[in-house]
Amino acid sequence: MRARLALLFVLLVGALSADAAAPIAYPTGFRGWTHVKSALIGPSHPAFATEGGIHHIYANPAAVTGYRTGKFADGATIVYELLETSEANGVTTEGARRRLDMMTRDSARFASTGGWGFERFMHGREEERALGESGGAKCYDCHKKQETAVFSVLRD
Repeated sequence: MRARLALLFVLLVGALSADAAAPIAYPTGFRGWTHVKSALIGPSHPAFATEGGIHHIYANPAAVTGYRTGKFADGATIVYELLETSEANGVTTEGARRRLDMMTRDSARFASTGGWGFERFMHGREEERALGESGGAKCYDCHKKQETAVFSVLRD
């Protein structure tokens, strides 16, 4: 009996550890979520080389509630989409996707980063993850400094 309990314990701990280390899921269908806002960073901006293009922010229903109340529940997910642009005759249009940045709320899993998990998908491809293990901490440090501005977009 002890052997069975020990084996069950090892399997349970292993499963919990695997969940904690599991990568953040790719945000399928995010363009059907609430569109929060857009911005265009053009050639005259100092960060144009890395940030130039059209920026869209999308929020799933839990994140919309969080924007309005200031309290983000577990499951809230925000996607930041960066697209290349092209211009012809004074009209700027969307081009190829440069990347998707994502933050998702899970207070237990991401306790060390304020309850938020972060990922960056280059070219919007699930297999092109760019953050690695320390990337989430860098994202969190920057977001924490700008928390009031970042999270106040949809408040009434």
